[in-house]
Amino acid sequence: MGKNGKKTAETILEEEDLRELESDDLEFDNIAELAEALGEEADEEIDEADTEFDPIAELEAENSTLKDRLLRATAEMENLRRRTEREKAEATLYAASSFARDMLNVSDNMDRALGTVSDEEREAADDITRNLLEGVELVRRELLNTFEKHGIKRIEPVGERFDPNLHQAMFEIPDDEAVSGTVLQVVQAGFVIGQRVLRPAMVGVAKGGPKAAADDSSVKDTPTE
Repeated sequence: MGKNGKKTAETILEEEDLRELESDDLEFDNIAELAEALGEEADEEIDEADTEFDPIAELEAENSTLKDRLLRATAEMENLRRRTEREKAEATLYAASSFARDMLNVSDNMDRALGTVSDEEREAADDITRNLLEGVELVRRELLNTFEKHGIKRIEPVGERFDPNLHQAMFEIPDDEAVSGTVLQVVQAGFVIGQRVLRPAMVGVAKGGPKAAADDSSVKDTPTE
C-alpha cells in the first residue's frame, strides 16, 4: 500500500495471484476426493458381484435346463415313432381298399349264382350240376377267407339292431313281434376293412313291434371308406 492507504498495482496483482492459487488447490482437493469416492464405490460393486456369483448354482441351473430339453426331445421322438408306426400300419391295411371294393362284385355274383338254386333243386340235380355248385361254394369260401386275412370282414346283421354306421335301410317290414329297428332281412351283405366301411349292408328293418330298450352305450361312428 502507498502512503495514503491505497493499494498499488503490484499489491493488487499479488492478491489476485494468491486467490487463483487457492482456487486451484480447492479444485484439486475436490477432484481427489471424487476419485477416491468413485474408487470406493467401484470396489463395493466388485465385492457384491463376487458375492452374488455362485458357479455351482449356475452349473445346476444349466444342467436342469439341458435335462428338460433332453426329456422334451425324447418325448417328441417317441410320439413321432408311434405316429409313424400307426400311419404305416394303416397304409398297409387300407392300401387294398380300392381292389377289395372291386372284388366285392365277384363275391356278390357268386352269392347270386348260388341263390338261384334252391335246396330242392340241388338235391334233384345231376352229379355234374351238383359238382359245379360245390365248386362255386368252394371258391366263394376261399375268397372270404382271403378277405379275412387282409382284415376285410363280411357284415350279415340279421337279428341285430339297426346301426346307421354299418347298415343302409332299404325298406321297412311290418312286424308286431320283432323289436322295432331290428334287421330282419339282408338284401346285400356289407363289408368292413379295419375300422372303415367298404360297403354298408343293405337291409330291411322291422317296424310296428315293441320299441327297443333304452341303450345308454353310444354307438361309435365308423368312418366310411
